Amino acid sequence: MSAGVQTATETRSGKGHKDENFPVASHLIHPRYRGAILAFYDFVRAGDDIADHANLSPERKIAMLDGLADALTGKGPPDPEAAPLKRELAEHSEPPTHALELLDAFRMDARKNRYADWDELIHYCRYSAMPVGRYVLDLHGEDPARVWAASDAICAALQILNHLQDCGKDFRNLDRVYIPADTLAKYGADVAMLGADKASPELLGVIRELARCTLVLLEEGAVLPDLINDLRLSLEIAAIHRLAVVLTKGLLTRDPLSEKVHHGKVGFALTALGGIAKTLARRPFRGRTIRQVTAEAGR
Repeated sequence: MSAGVQTATETRSGKGHKDENFPVASHLIHPRYRGAILAFYDFVRAGDDIADHANLSPERKIAMLDGLADALTGKGPPDPEAAPLKRELAEHSEPPTHALELLDAFRMDARKNRYADWDELIHYCRYSAMPVGRYVLDLHGEDPARVWAASDAICAALQILNHLQDCGKDFRNLDRVYIPADTLAKYGADVAMLGADKASPELLGVIRELARCTLVLLEEGAVLPDLINDLRLSLEIAAIHRLAVVLTKGLLTRDPLSEKVHHGKVGFALTALGGIAKTLARRPFRGRTIRQVTAEAGR
């Protein structure tokens, strides 16, 4: 353990929302919600950086995550990493539930570095990914009964996609393997293969099966933009969904150990715009022209 690391701020990696593979509170989101989403992201990033810190023991990580939780709920002393989200939650009359569930996922990361099967991985996603979508939807006043299930599927897919993209780095840097052990065994692969410069045929079989499972999740969530009342949020999610589909399909043919499986700037923009355009074409205009609908999204 590093004796010098005492606070959550000292663990920060420097990674921010602009470094993510997907938009985080882009300007499609109405300004009244962007601050609350960015504060949520920063709080979650602080927890993630604690869980991923190479020089902290599992016990110290959990203690620091507990401190973040107590700062957010007011049960403990304030923390600058929790204060912005605490203010935003109070302003929007939102509970801390979703943020606290994400801290549960980071506690799992501190204790656990292997997953037995798909169900165990989805259980992890329930805490590491699904609360993000639920928070954004709740913030916008969407009906949980209407939108949570589709959102959960997309969020789980985004999480697993990230695991697949970073499977080599996670193994080498953190000795953390999210790829289910039973899928590795099915193809005659083992975790040591994740440390290679290039994926073996066996490991590629594993990655491609999991990519296909991820596409199923994305198909389950494809209806979400059409279920959301807030047009701007609908378009943001449509862009994210389309970006995820393209990246996941890329894993059916590419090797994440030796090839970059990410969008370039131009590809990112074009893919996102494609998702937005398709959603605009599908949404009922209720007597409005497409120009009026587009103008509404820009307000």
